[in-house]
Amino acid sequence: MSDQTPVPADQPIEAVFQIQRMYLKEASLEQPNSPGIFLEQQQPAVDIQLGVDAKSVVDGIFEVSVMATVTTKVQDKTMFLAEVRQAGIFEIRNMPQEQLEGVLGIACPQIVYPYLRSNVADLITRAGFPPVHLAEINFQAMYEAQRQQAAAEQGAVAANDASA
Repeated sequence: MSDQTPVPADQPIEAVFQIQRMYLKEASLEQPNSPGIFLEQQQPAVDIQLGVDAKSVVDGIFEVSVMATVTTKVQDKTMFLAEVRQAGIFEIRNMPQEQLEGVLGIACPQIVYPYLRSNVADLITRAGFPPVHLAEINFQAMYEAQRQQAAAEQGAVAANDASA
């Protein structure tokens, strides 16, 4: 006998959202100008690039990763280049597509990001440099900006196709 009782047709199916695992997917650190760069007295310039990626692993299971690239330079010399990708596996079921996209683009990255911040600071500190603390990110604003950019690009492609 089955443990699952069929859900009556008039009863809504409950959405499922669970964190399955968090893990450090990738980390690299380059110090092309060491050891001389440690003797520099000038304040370095820090450039931080962030990205989010979500993909389906199997039905109802998604991997969401947040990537950070931190480049620190003194004049034209690179002190270090750190690239870190933190990922999480999430079970998400019975969710409408438009809601799923928001969960994958906003909620999941918000859960993964603190782990990324910690790993970036730790990696850089272990390399002998002062830690770089990534700022808090508004993933909702980032997600909405990406959607607007995609819509604008799609509109530009449609306009080009119409004029051709």
